[in-house]
Amino acid sequence: MWRASLANARQAHRLGTGARSMWRAPAAAVPAVGRVTRPVNAGTILRRSYHEDVVYGYRVPKVFEYPDYSPEQLRNRQQQAALVCLVSAYRTTGHRATDLDPLGIQKKQAIPELDPARYGLTDPDQMFDIDGILTVKAENGSTMMSVAEIHQALIDMYCGHVAFEFEHIPDMAEKRWFADHVESTSASYQLDAAKKRRFYELLARSEAFDNFMQKKFGQVKRYGLEGAESAIVALDELFSLCNHSGIAEAVVGMPHRGRLNILVDLLKYSPRALFHKLHGNAEFPSDLPASGDVISHIASSPMLNYGCSSDLHVTMLHNPSHLEAVNPVVAGYGRAKQMYLFDKNTDPGCALGDRLIGIQIHGDAAFTGQGVIMETLGLSNLPHFSLGGTVHIIINNQIGYTTPATNARSTLYTSDIAKLVNAPVIHVNGDYPEEVARAMRVAFEYRKMFRKDIIIDLITFRRWGHNELDEPSFTQPHMYKIIRARESVPKQYERRMQEEGIVTKDTASETRSAFTKFLDDELAASKDFVPQADHLKGKWAGLVMATEAVTTIDTGVPIETLREVGEKSVSVDSAFHVHSRLTKHHIQPRLKRLQEGPSVDWATAEALAFGTLLKEGFNIRLCGQDVGRGTFSQRHAMFVCQDTENVFIPLNSIGGPQGKLEVANSNLSELAVLGFEYGVSIQSPKVLPIWEAQFGDFNNTAQVIIDTYISSGETKWLRQSGLVMLLPHGYDGAGPEHSSSRVERFLQLCNTPLDMAAEANQKQNPNMHVAIPTTPAQIFHLLRRQMQRNYRKPLVVAGPKTLLRLSAATSPLEDMAPGTSFQPVISDSLASDPTKVKRVVFVSGKLYYDLAKAYAERKDALDSQIAIVRVEEVCPFPCQELTKEMMRFSGATEFTWCQEETMNAGVYTFVQPRLQSILPKGAVLRYVGRDPLAAPVTGISSVYKAEQAQIINDALGGM
Repeated sequence: MWRASLANARQAHRLGTGARSMWRAPAAAVPAVGRVTRPVNAGTILRRSYHEDVVYGYRVPKVFEYPDYSPEQLRNRQQQAALVCLVSAYRTTGHRATDLDPLGIQKKQAIPELDPARYGLTDPDQMFDIDGILTVKAENGSTMMSVAEIHQALIDMYCGHVAFEFEHIPDMAEKRWFADHVESTSASYQLDAAKKRRFYELLARSEAFDNFMQKKFGQVKRYGLEGAESAIVALDELFSLCNHSGIAEAVVGMPHRGRLNILVDLLKYSPRALFHKLHGNAEFPSDLPASGDVISHIASSPMLNYGCSSDLHVTMLHNPSHLEAVNPVVAGYGRAKQMYLFDKNTDPGCALGDRLIGIQIHGDAAFTGQGVIMETLGLSNLPHFSLGGTVHIIINNQIGYTTPATNARSTLYTSDIAKLVNAPVIHVNGDYPEEVARAMRVAFEYRKMFRKDIIIDLITFRRWGHNELDEPSFTQPHMYKIIRARESVPKQYERRMQEEGIVTKDTASETRSAFTKFLDDELAASKDFVPQADHLKGKWAGLVMATEAVTTIDTGVPIETLREVGEKSVSVDSAFHVHSRLTKHHIQPRLKRLQEGPSVDWATAEALAFGTLLKEGFNIRLCGQDVGRGTFSQRHAMFVCQDTENVFIPLNSIGGPQGKLEVANSNLSELAVLGFEYGVSIQSPKVLPIWEAQFGDFNNTAQVIIDTYISSGETKWLRQSGLVMLLPHGYDGAGPEHSSSRVERFLQLCNTPLDMAAEANQKQNPNMHVAIPTTPAQIFHLLRRQMQRNYRKPLVVAGPKTLLRLSAATSPLEDMAPGTSFQPVISDSLASDPTKVKRVVFVSGKLYYDLAKAYAERKDALDSQIAIVRVEEVCPFPCQELTKEMMRFSGATEFTWCQEETMNAGVYTFVQPRLQSILPKGAVLRYVGRDPLAAPVTGISSVYKAEQAQIINDALGGM
């Protein structure tokens, strides 16, 4: 006999240190930045302290300390080595002997490691001192227990309906805490009648809801929760724990299964609104330009309260059908909200996870199969991405679509993927709601202590197939014979509650009938339901839905301010030792250009845009692979001291009230990182989020985020995003990869009309803006325009590579002064006499400079017969500007689109029908560029050079 004792976990060690948890506060005088402090017994994993100084946004969780064994305990462990091995075996492999499968299909195997005899413990009455070995006590409070008592305690703690995996964690402090916590609380976990009644009501309403939906909307794919109803208990318990611990914000992402049930029953989503949508109506007011989405993607953002003095604000984000793509978006959204709370919070001790928690709900097959899971987990502990711990709940139906686990993963558990970040895993049988709640309590306490991710593998089943219209027995006959013959989880729990006297048969019936009547009433009222929009409230108040593409907003800044900001962008303290090459080739040239002119380069113009926005109170988050220095070592928004490796971001020290620049050098991910930055963008309109690809074509591994969020998030969900994607683009002989940003794919996603002449009287309001700027002033205005206008739109910039240092691609400060703005079209400046122009050549990007150079060499022969017009913003298509430009050349009879990309790439296929529609009557747009090709460009340098020369000759020749 034995009993667990929480007090035992806290008893003082003989050394007097005490086996208690201790928080180590962040470094003094730096409240926004935590410092890495090694726990007492943290092991030998080494990490560089790079960035570990005052850098905005660099935040690490507080560090938990846990004392090591006392000398007496260590001696006891050495003397009782066989017992230590047995206990270790249960902690390590006990999960394999648990009763986790609610269907009883999984075949159990004998686990020899769990047999005491394996370690020579053959006498069940033999007594051992378990101090320092096991955190339990005998019934009499003694640390002396028999082998039989110890063995039974281990079985009860590690082989019941809840299983724990934590021995893979490399940090000894975490492992010891986890073992002590599980062992000291497993027998003491008790629920009062009110809590059990709450769980019963949740389960009963859950089943009543799904039954109602099946009856009223039997032909709808609703992806019900049947079989996994305990998930609603898990979430409810988590929300309650959050509310009671002072957490103010919870950000939730989940796929479709069980979503409607959870939305209506837990997250206060109006059944009336749901039924209105199910009747084929829009979820938004009819006067708003929104296409809407399916019911399994809707969202809610209620205030919840579990008897506390303050509310818990829960935000469930919209999601697409691309499985798990919402996960990095949740992380980014939560991170942005954390930073907002930090900026507004006057408590210097506020740390990651104190006020906000991330919650991600997954499907079992998707958790193993979708790469975005691994990428998002990879962000979880990074200082510029961490949320201070996310609780993951895998709703494990033991089948992916129609695929059994044996075909769906190569691991023992679907949760094994999480071990790549050393996250502990708690497996729990979904047939036991109270055990599910206990598992959640352990998960919450771990996350609260260590501020790291933790996984709950909730093992359940699907009563129906992939959806309610599917017949799962086509491929899973045995499984579904068992499922259809068994009692539901809510009915099982109802029976237990009746046996315990918590509910009566009459009250159980009343609970279900009352909720069903409520749903009936809501269904009747849905006929008169009028949806309301919620997209421009809170931080978004004051912004508007764009009705046209504003392209001429004044984004200029006084020249003296530009000089001041430019100088500050490279100013460092004399004690901070910048690399000598940066001093010579970056800092000094910038200062000279700012003071003496005649113009500034690309990196300087970008810094001026950043700095002036910061002075105006906006925050900027610049994210990507090595963005601090820039892929081409051109930016240097951060300096690293050559003596200390401390980091300094000059633009955060402009002076006076200002916003902050967060330079987030990301890991080598695109899909999760871009999703993360999109999440940042939809959380606050006062933050300019910028994601820069190392090379433009790297965006192709994030295509799901581009397709389902960036290009369509506003029209589906009315969620505006001001995300900027900087994609280095341009052919320079480097071969097929890293040349093209695949700008054609973005343009294909844009919703600008084809016939611009027919649409001339209509206002363009495209879903994205796509620009290919050719001067530093243009990027300056583009970035400032993102924040200066009164709405937000994603901006895709096919940015330069060779232009970053091209002497011809510079801009005077006057081009950024008051009264200036971004120019969608840059007029020809080469033809001195517009009346002589016979051919107008339209071009985008760096090819302009090749054409201009060749034009200068042939200037006398051309004699103003050719004009070269730059199209700087392709979407929204600059119809009016191009029409006005063509009017300057009234004698022109030839019109050419010239590009270095292949005919099936670049912007030609987008531009051709639109430009053709506004050409003079009878004129035909001629194409000059590379022929269609499967690859972006040839990898043979001699062929590349010949093709490039041919493009120039075709564009300028024949006059």
